[in-house]
Amino acid sequence: MAARSFWSGYLKLSLVTCPVEMTPAVTQAERVRFHTLNEATGNRVVSQYVDSVSGKPVADDDQLRGYPVGEDDYVTLTDDEFSAVALETTRTLDIERFVPRTEVGLVWRDRPHYLAPSEPVGEEAFSVIREAMAATNTVGLSKLVLYRRERPIMIEPRGKGMIVWTLRQADEVRDEKDVFGSIKPATPPKDAMKLALSVIKDRTVDWSEDLLGDRVQASLRKIIARKKKGKKVEAPKPEAKEETGKVIDLMAALRKSLDSDKRKR
Repeated sequence: MAARSFWSGYLKLSLVTCPVEMTPAVTQAERVRFHTLNEATGNRVVSQYVDSVSGKPVADDDQLRGYPVGEDDYVTLTDDEFSAVALETTRTLDIERFVPRTEVGLVWRDRPHYLAPSEPVGEEAFSVIREAMAATNTVGLSKLVLYRRERPIMIEPRGKGMIVWTLRQADEVRDEKDVFGSIKPATPPKDAMKLALSVIKDRTVDWSEDLLGDRVQASLRKIIARKKKGKKVEAPKPEAKEETGKVIDLMAALRKSLDSDKRKR
């Protein structure tokens, strides 16, 4: 099934504007999903919102969003009132700044989305913006209202289209110095580095999405297939736990890793 766009609007660079549409780049449609059942009856268990005082279910049309301003005191907003937040960034991706592509670390990236022209008339302007970023190895920064929040956005060229990344806010990413600051600087032994480089070289392969296979999902599908045929599924025997606190001979461990990789080839 072809992916459907969930946002449409305009990509803008100064006086250049083109109509575009955005499609989520990731999906969980193929994942193994389970329903919660009542073990006694075999019926599905459903979840619902209930009134915290009366305990009675609350219909969808009777549900409001409430902002707490005191104990049991809320300011409520309707869907129409949410829509009243008329920001220009609701329908326009206005590229405000450009930065070198390599300077935006992966830790800042949140959700990826595919961006493509929504009408043939906008393809030329779209390609000019895309190719200009590719030629300068830069990415565009903007803001856009998505998922009921105005979010910082990064736009980067990718093939014939672009990727729109929602970015994390500045206060959402911890300073790495708080975690890495206590690590003492050290120069690795040359022999150990040589062996480590050899291990990396032996394990380096061409990129492929096959490297990202989910073994848990694959195992679950096999188990489900066996149970559909009425076959018994036995839990695997627990593996022996590795000893902790054991002094490791770094050189011996690296040589062992290298020898193990050679035997597998």
